[in-house]
Amino acid sequence: MSQKARPLSEAAEPETPHLDPNLDFAGTTPYEDYVKADVLTHLQHTLSDDPGEMVFLVTTQVMELWFTVIVHEWETAAAALRRDDVPTALAALKRSVRELEALNASWTPLGQLTPVQFNSYRGALGEGSGFQSAMYRRMEFLLGEKSASMLVPHRGAPRVHAELEKALHEPSLYDEVLRLLARRGHAIPGDVLHRDVSRRYEPHDGVEQAWAAVYSGDQDAELTRLGEALTDVAELVWRWRNDHLVATRRAMGAKAGTGGSAGVAWLEKRARKNVFPELWTARSHV
Repeated sequence: MSQKARPLSEAAEPETPHLDPNLDFAGTTPYEDYVKADVLTHLQHTLSDDPGEMVFLVTTQVMELWFTVIVHEWETAAAALRRDDVPTALAALKRSVRELEALNASWTPLGQLTPVQFNSYRGALGEGSGFQSAMYRRMEFLLGEKSASMLVPHRGAPRVHAELEKALHEPSLYDEVLRLLARRGHAIPGDVLHRDVSRRYEPHDGVEQAWAAVYSGDQDAELTRLGEALTDVAELVWRWRNDHLVATRRAMGAKAGTGGSAGVAWLEKRARKNVFPELWTARSHV
């Protein structure tokens, strides 16, 4: 009995891409030219003999890449809000929500490290600590978590220091949101609108009342949707901080952190703080 013939579409489908034998790229491939994969995959230089150090190093590098794209999204959103382009801001914020979800998932490979496993290569970090990440600091500045003292570790790197100093003195994403609310007729207090934007944002009753008014209105209105997009961002930032706290507790308990940080004690303090605080407290008044 003859074997039943496969459908033409299946039979014609090649098992591997059909490569033109006459195709010969000069040097690298167009994929490599665009992605720089060879650069990325040769940035891993472990400093211990422990095989677990590689996943720690790669995961940390992946986090830095996510920080970079999230900063790009939030800067895009802030610039759009300055010109009253809420749809573009919303699109950037919604993209950043998916990116934050991917960033938070980066804790999965590290989330169950035991103290012995972490200690096997912790010495390779020396005085290195996550709070020294310049791109993560730019994320925090965009959220309104400003602190001039956080520039100190970067004084030896002029370009990085200049970028952080610029971000410190620019309005945060939340500052731009509140200025938009004021332009749309909401009573944002003058001391909030004209505050020193290089300082940490502090909650204000007047801003809480403004958000309560927004949320009491049309649920499909542009400003309500903006508030919800910001709340999605805030929730995922809170989850990031808590996942960081839990992973650190499992790996090192209450020991002091590296680089002068207080370790778990510092992370616990950070985890208790809400981003865009009035968006949370206003809900009690709607």
